[in-house]
Formats: sequence, C-alpha cells, structure tokens
Amino acid sequence: MIDGPQSSSIGAANLTAAQKANLIYNEARGELSGRLWRAALGSAEDDQRAQPAPGQVTAGTAGEPLGLDRLLAMLEPAAPAVAATSAPETPQAADSTPALPVGDDAVAAMQDGPNARYAGMLDAAAARSGIPASALAAIVDAEAAKGAGGTWQPYSRNPRSSAAGLGQFLSTSWEGEAERGGTWLNTTAQANGWLNAKGQVKSENRSALLALRYDPRASIEAVADYASANVEALRGSGLRIGGEVSEVARAAYLGHHLGLGDARRFLAGGLEPERARRLLNAQVGGADAERRIAKAGSAVTAHRAWLLDYVGRHVRPEKFG
Repeated sequence: MIDGPQSSSIGAANLTAAQKANLIYNEARGELSGRLWRAALGSAEDDQRAQPAPGQVTAGTAGEPLGLDRLLAMLEPAAPAVAATSAPETPQAADSTPALPVGDDAVAAMQDGPNARYAGMLDAAAARSGIPASALAAIVDAEAAKGAGGTWQPYSRNPRSSAAGLGQFLSTSWEGEAERGGTWLNTTAQANGWLNAKGQVKSENRSALLALRYDPRASIEAVADYASANVEALRGSGLRIGGEVSEVARAAYLGHHLGLGDARRFLAGGLEPERARRLLNAQVGGADAERRIAKAGSAVTAHRAWLLDYVGRHVRPEKFG
C-alpha cells in the first residue's frame, strides 16, 4: 500500500497468466540486453557533459539555430521534413506565453474511446502540472504499446532497453524523477521511505520503485512532471515554444524521447553526426539507418527527417481534446 498520493493497484493478482508471462519474459530479456543497448546509445553521463550551458543555443549544421516555431511548422502534414536554414525569430519571453487550457479536455474526448479509463488520471495530472491533458495523452499515445483497438498497455516493457510502462521510462530516468524534489514520484517515494537522507533511492527499495512504472497513474503523473520540467528547461535555453497545445505536446515529447540534452541539441540543429547515427540505428535498425543516411547525405539530416516525421504522425493532441 502506498501512503501519500493514491495509486491504483499493480499487484500480481491483477494480471492474467499471459500478462505475467509476458512481463517476466520482457523484464529478463531487457535486463540482459540493457547494458549493450545503453552502450550503443551512449550514456546519460555523456549527455550531461555535452549539454549547453543554460541560455546557450548550439549552432546548427548550417551555422544557424533552429527555432521551435519553425520546427513545429515542419510537423504540419504538408510541410517538408527538413528545415530551411533561415534564422529563427527572437525567443518569446516566458512571461508572455499564453496560458494553456488544462481542464477536462481529455475526459470529453476519451470518454467513449478504448482508453477512457485513463481520462481522469490525465486530467488530474494536468491540473497539478499545468501541462494540458490532451498533450499528456498524445505523449502516452506515442510511447505506450497498444493492444486491440489501440488500448494502451500499462504492463508493456521494451525488450531492448529498460523502458517500461505507459510512459516507457528508462530505469535511470524513473529514479531521477523519484529523486527530483516536487514531483509526484518524489512525494510517493518519500512517503514510502524509499529515499535515504541524501534524497537518493535506497538500493533495497529500487525494485519497488521501478515496479511503479507499471501503475498507470504513477506513469501518467511522471509523464506530466517530466514534460513540465522539459518544456520549462527548453524555454530557459532560449528556444521558442508558443502557447498552442500542439507546440507544448511536441516540445515535451522531444524532451521525453531524446532526453533534455539531446532535445536541446536537436532543436538547435546541433546533434553530432555520430550521435545522430546512433539514435537512428536504435530506432530503425542499422541497415535501414544506413540507407536513410545515404539517401539524405548525412546522419544528422536522416535522423532529423525520421524524428520529425514520427512526431508529426504520432504526437497529435487534437485526437484527445
């Protein structure tokens, strides 16, 4: 039982035999391959060392930065996948960003759909975090494994990495959210006595904490906190993020998908070629990645084209609000 924030049960009794078998298999397979997968992608420590200083925007491959307003324009269905190289507009001041609707938009749009059970959780997380419920739904929809009819699968596990649950959080990212003050997960971890005096996850409680990724509410609340932090950090880096729900959703998703360091570099057009190659390999496989790179002329351009296309097709808050 979790004290503090209420959480839906994730006990084994709530799983079917098939769900138990699938979860155990994917957990074991993911643990065995996790180290090799992380080595292929690069470590979180490398990401931290390579992050620009606050307020700095890395120059793009053509020597000019890419503004988020132009990035989002590229995500429109009729727009090209690769940016032009004209300079972006001056970043919008934080205090001039329009307020976002965070009310019952998800409830209204999802009440008759396959994921209606999650509508209340999305709205509660939206009210707490300030990220619109439809934006949160779009992020989950792009990340979660799906069953028949598009039903989100809370017990999903990526066998090639440690990503799990509706938000597909890596183990390290989930622990980071538990240790970051002010998050729903941090409050839950404190209430359960899972953190030591330094605010770090105790080794003996790590498994219990990571199991919460399979709790739908915990996962949705963590998506909301992570999205809020990433959008704020991207704005603080000088990147323009307007007040439209679609802009917030897509910016938050890039932070969720890439991690903050790579999201900053991607939006500024400054991913290193080898990093872009690794990320593309991880998503589409080595052979397909090499074909895309050869066609595009560079790993950076190929990865950018793939990711912009993916975001444009899959991160669609208009479906939920």
